[in-house]
Amino acid sequence: MFLLGIAIQSLLLRRVAASVIPSDAKWAELNQTVGGRLYTSLPLAASCFSTVNGSPSTPNATECALVQQGYTQPDFRSTHYSAHMMPQWETCQSTVQRCLLNSNDPSDPTAWEDNECWQGAIASRYIDVRSEDDVLAALSFVNDTGVQFSIKASGHDYKGRSSFGSLSLWTRNLDSLNYSAVFLPEGGNETYPAITIGAGVPFEDVYAFAEENNITVVGGYHQTIAASGGWVQAGGHSILTPIYGLGVDRVLQYKIVTLDGVLRTVNNFQNSDLFWALRGGAASTFGVVLESTMLVEPQMSLRVAAISFNQTADNARGFLELLVNNSYKWGQEGWGGHMGPASLINVNPLLTLEEAQASVQPIVDYALAQNGTAVVEDLASWQTFFAKYVESAEASVGVQTILGSRLIPTDPFFTDDDGKEALVDLMVKMVDTYAVNPYIIQGTPFLYNYTEGTTSVTPAWRNSLWQIGFHENMLYNATLETMYAQYEIVNNITSWMKELAPDSGAYFNEANPYEPDHEVTFWGDNYPALLVLKNKYDPFKLLDCWMCVGWQGPADERYSCYLNISTDY
Repeated sequence: MFLLGIAIQSLLLRRVAASVIPSDAKWAELNQTVGGRLYTSLPLAASCFSTVNGSPSTPNATECALVQQGYTQPDFRSTHYSAHMMPQWETCQSTVQRCLLNSNDPSDPTAWEDNECWQGAIASRYIDVRSEDDVLAALSFVNDTGVQFSIKASGHDYKGRSSFGSLSLWTRNLDSLNYSAVFLPEGGNETYPAITIGAGVPFEDVYAFAEENNITVVGGYHQTIAASGGWVQAGGHSILTPIYGLGVDRVLQYKIVTLDGVLRTVNNFQNSDLFWALRGGAASTFGVVLESTMLVEPQMSLRVAAISFNQTADNARGFLELLVNNSYKWGQEGWGGHMGPASLINVNPLLTLEEAQASVQPIVDYALAQNGTAVVEDLASWQTFFAKYVESAEASVGVQTILGSRLIPTDPFFTDDDGKEALVDLMVKMVDTYAVNPYIIQGTPFLYNYTEGTTSVTPAWRNSLWQIGFHENMLYNATLETMYAQYEIVNNITSWMKELAPDSGAYFNEANPYEPDHEVTFWGDNYPALLVLKNKYDPFKLLDCWMCVGWQGPADERYSCYLNISTDY
């Protein structure tokens, strides 16, 4: 491995100036080097179509039936390289070349009878990565040939950063899990209870493992998010974050192959500058993360409030006003959760059941007055809560979905009457103008005792109480005109949010793909230092991704499948 790293550094000195098409012999050599785990890829639904990439193809009814069955299932999508949770990132949106099924009815034959199947934005080849040696071999190949490459884990990338190029490194099968009650970071002198997670392990496996070991992992709100992937490298919010911090606050160590071909252990004691960068600078930027080690908590019981009612034109504003008026108090009490104009699922590990019931009583009364339902209960562990509530409430997959979001500062929007009214007015405007419901996450590190300067996420995380998200769905066969119109809606709402909170920011992983002034929005004053570190660890710009640190801009050929949408609005 060391010799391979030296070879890559030598190749950096003579790297080709532009990408060339590797010969079949070169691909065969790479395949041999990685143990036969270099594969060609086709779109997930290719087996259903009679024309694939412009050539006649014989449909495979058996495979097509399996794809239809799993098309909107996250576990199915996460275990297939070519699948993304939001399938527009499998497509070439600018040319409307795609290979999608009807997400409303995956068995609808018009999807494949009326359309051809195209590769879209999916890399034509990928390596099923099983070790650092595979990554080193891939980097050597990239340096030798100049091909563009991307990195993909679970497919929960909502901006297309993990699709494009001639080669992809698929880390989904880096699936190690280990718990140590006395984890010692390399070079350190203090131990911690911690879990070490391979780059491809989904949170559903992490949570089950944690339950077996009587610990709690602070993590994401979807079963197939890769814990050590983009989640922990770009921030990583959780509904336990208000008390226990963001994912970047809890990570103790990374193992990463940087783009100069070196396997590095990264923590506060070794490569500390890179550790800071990886605690918020985002994935697909500084190298290929193989694993991360995160601080864990003892197993804890949770008080859970689950409240909902049928939303109407008359009752949404009243509920949103209650949420805004109560959220500051809830933040002080340790509540975190997901809320909307007619629903709430919040958790609290600090209050007793009686205290929790009293805390949310105004919301309970409102919901019941709308003939809704309200449950406030005590659950034994995070895993118990996750299985009961999250898997049925998590975001849908297999649907073309455009996201946008903004972090909402505590002051003045939860401390001042005018600020509260302005926030409610904005959310009602979203509903009334576009029938878009705000998706409210009380998942900022409100009570967490943060040490200034230890992470590189936008400082807006530290003075905000909410993240407000929203989304627009597109039909599988949306026209180019329709796609532009729906992105325009997302851009308009993004603009409203920026006008409301101009000095705030947004979560890199869940923001508008065409976010204006993205360097400031995602990283604030941290961006210049991140750019210096990007140039240090990737001096020849081997790795580039959409709106990442050091992004080369939309004119780069690898972004030709994005729509031509201005970010100046």
